[in-house]
Amino acid sequence: MTNLVTMAVGVLSVLLLGAMAGLFFAFSTSVMPGLDAIEPERAVAAMRSANKKILNPLFLLMFLAAPVAPIVTGVLLMTQDRTDAGVAFLVAGGVYVVGAFVVTSGVNVPMNNALEAGTGSAERLWADYSPRWQRWNLIRGLASFVALGIAAVGLLLW
Repeated sequence: MTNLVTMAVGVLSVLLLGAMAGLFFAFSTSVMPGLDAIEPERAVAAMRSANKKILNPLFLLMFLAAPVAPIVTGVLLMTQDRTDAGVAFLVAGGVYVVGAFVVTSGVNVPMNNALEAGTGSAERLWADYSPRWQRWNLIRGLASFVALGIAAVGLLLW
């Protein structure tokens, strides 16, 4: 039974990390370039709306579970003497925590809050916001893809 639970959480880890990597990838490759291509007033309004709408139970569950599932998998694997696979999952969880969770809560969310509260010229707001937000989103995306790859290796090592 323990092995079945471990397998389920391991597969869930890969799915969650993949979903988060895909979300950050979609923002990098379509959402932000699309917003950069329209008038700053519309881009600011659209991003403000997206920032509100993304705070929903499904996103929050996936965002918060994405680091927990690989860490739980890693611990379970370690207790089953599957050290190599366990370490891989623990590292995957750690990479996501530092590269996606910490960056999101420490950089992107404060930037989103500042955009929401911002006043003045939309051109200035968007010019200050978009390039920096995109750089940090790229870091989140890369970290999520690296974590996904490491978790996939963990499955192979298992």
